[in-house]
Order: sequence, then C-alpha cells, then structure tokens
Amino acid sequence: MPAPLADRVRAALATVVDPEIRRPITDLGMVRSVDVAEPGADGAHVTVGVDLTVAGCPMRGTLVRDVTAAVEALDGVAGATVELGVMTPEQRQELRTRLRGGTGDPVIPFAQPGSLTKVYAIASGKGGVGKSSVTANLAVALAADGLNVGVVDADIYGFSIPRMLGVDRQPTRVDSMLLPPIAHGVKVVSIGMFVPAGQPVVWRGPMLHRALEQFLADVFWGDLDVLLLDLPPGTGDIAISVAQLLPGSEIVVVTTPQAAAAEVAERAGSVATQTHQHVVGVVENMSWLEQPDGSRLEVFGSGGGERVAASLGAALGADVPLLGQVPLDPVLRQAGDDGTPVVLAAPDSPGAVVLRDVARSLGARKRGLAGMRLGVQPV
Repeated sequence: MPAPLADRVRAALATVVDPEIRRPITDLGMVRSVDVAEPGADGAHVTVGVDLTVAGCPMRGTLVRDVTAAVEALDGVAGATVELGVMTPEQRQELRTRLRGGTGDPVIPFAQPGSLTKVYAIASGKGGVGKSSVTANLAVALAADGLNVGVVDADIYGFSIPRMLGVDRQPTRVDSMLLPPIAHGVKVVSIGMFVPAGQPVVWRGPMLHRALEQFLADVFWGDLDVLLLDLPPGTGDIAISVAQLLPGSEIVVVTTPQAAAAEVAERAGSVATQTHQHVVGVVENMSWLEQPDGSRLEVFGSGGGERVAASLGAALGADVPLLGQVPLDPVLRQAGDDGTPVVLAAPDSPGAVVLRDVARSLGARKRGLAGMRLGVQPV
C-alpha cells in the first residue's frame, strides 16, 4: 500500500534546503504543519505551514517556490499552498543551539581542535596589487569545484568584496547570530554590508579586532571546506588578530612584478616568522599585458613574484612556491566591477585559467596540524 499522502509530503519537504543555512527545513524545525484536504478528481490540495527564522527573511520567495515545487511534484497532489509564519523566540534559541552544535554560545569554529576547514589569509604588503580580486576569484573557483567556501572581508577600511561578488544585502539576523549572504556559491560577510554607501569606517585597533572576532564567531558558516580572509594591506592590527584568533591559518601573499611592490610584499609575508604561520605561496598579479601580436608587455617589470617567493623561503626556512602569474586583463577588471568574477564570466580568459589553477592547488592541500588535537598523552 502506498504511504499516506501526508507522510509523503513530509518526506518531500525533507529535500527542501533552506537557501541561507543550507540544511533541510525539516531538520531546522521550520515545518509547522501539513494539512491535506479531501481529495477531488485531480487529487488533494495540500497546505504547508512554514515558520521563517525572521519576519523579513530575504529568501522567503525562494522558500515558497521550492516548497511548492516539491509538494506539487507528488502523485495525488492537485495543488499546494504555503502559509508563512515566524519562529518564536524559543524556536530561534533552539535553532541557534542546534546550529552551534549543542551550545548557544558563539565560538570560532575554525579555531576548534578537529576543525577540517582550510583557512587562507590573502595578504599583501601594499594596496593596489589586486589582492581582493584574487580573493574573490579564488573563492568562486573553489566553490565551482564543489567545495563549501566562505569569505571574510577583513579589509575593514577598504572593503570591496561585496561589489566583486555582487552582494547587495545584509546578513539575516537570527537574534545574535548572522546568516551570511551567498553569492556564486560562496558565503560572504563584510563590514561593507552594514555601512551606508560612501561612509568611511573610522575605528581604532580594538574595534577592528572585535569586528573580526564577530565575523568569525557570530556568523553561522556551516561546514566549510575552505575559508578565505581578504586582509588589509600591510602588517597591522588585523594581521595580528588573524594569527591570534585563527592559529591554524596559512598565508597567501599577493604582489605585482614591480620591485617596490615585491619588497613590501616580502615584509607582509615575513610577519609569519613572528606569528608562527605557514606561508603557502605567492601569487604574482598584473604580470604582463598580452599584445595583439602575441607578445607580452611587462608594464610593471618582471620577476617580483619569484623574488618574493625566494626571499620568504630563505627567511622561513621552507619552500615557498610561486603559485601563479596572473596577466593584466581588462576582462578581469570588468568582471569584478560587474559582480561576477572572471573565473565565471570568462572562464577561458588567460587570467581565469591561472586563477583556477591556483584555486585547485589550494583546494587540494591537506589541512595543517596547527591548532588540532593530536590525541597524544604524556607518559
């Protein structure tokens, strides 16, 4: 005998994933009720009660569409109606506790022993080398390869990640917990989501540290494979805070071929000797401009990336490879301004090919042992 229609509806609802939390709505306690009317000639009409996390949920339209489609696809269903409600404070507290693994208190999941998330801090010595563009493209390329990826725009003063990823809304707030927007499969949070357009952020060091801490602990990131942090240029407060809050994080240095930029990038990478972080490698951006005849115009000189890699390797006593050389490409710049990184907008362009290769090398690396519990007991 076929299962009762109400049971089949609930089973179908278990396939509907909340677009922000990325878990089935049945697991999140969002399905309030399932009512099946008396069947007619074409089948029964089903009414599903769904409780949103917050009244102004920006993804309510997506939820209604997905629930309706899942129910109406069942045999014996003539139509479906979704009645929206809002979770009570008690339900939201239970949801926060469930999402945080049994505790309602915020913690930085990537700093916990046993975390399998690879954390890469994208650093540069000076501004204007394309660090944010590299970060956005690496994130989207990693997500396109099927990984769960998050980006923290840690450049509080010079945030640009929201524009480059096409994010135009704030995170959804569930009391003290934030659900980050998702763009091109990447979860992202930035101070730029909370600041009116054109308004500068004028903060001192302690406030910068607290903002980064909240981005890491108060945001529900879920089970990430990779977390990228777009650091501000230089070796200031944020770089130190990242080393303190995320002891297992690793550094990717971005530079241009120019000698002056390379010298400053070396200093940014050398901070790892004091913070005991590992430098994964160097990305050289704006390496050359491809000419119509196939020749290369080295606008900013050459060899900067190789010099930074060699210098950091000598200073750290470890191999620091040059991960890739990204050419100057107007398409890359235009894609970032349009909010669709070049690895998606023009995947066969020279810059996109290099960035995708760098992303795959980062995604394939094993998580380091720093900060992990090894299960070894002294005797």
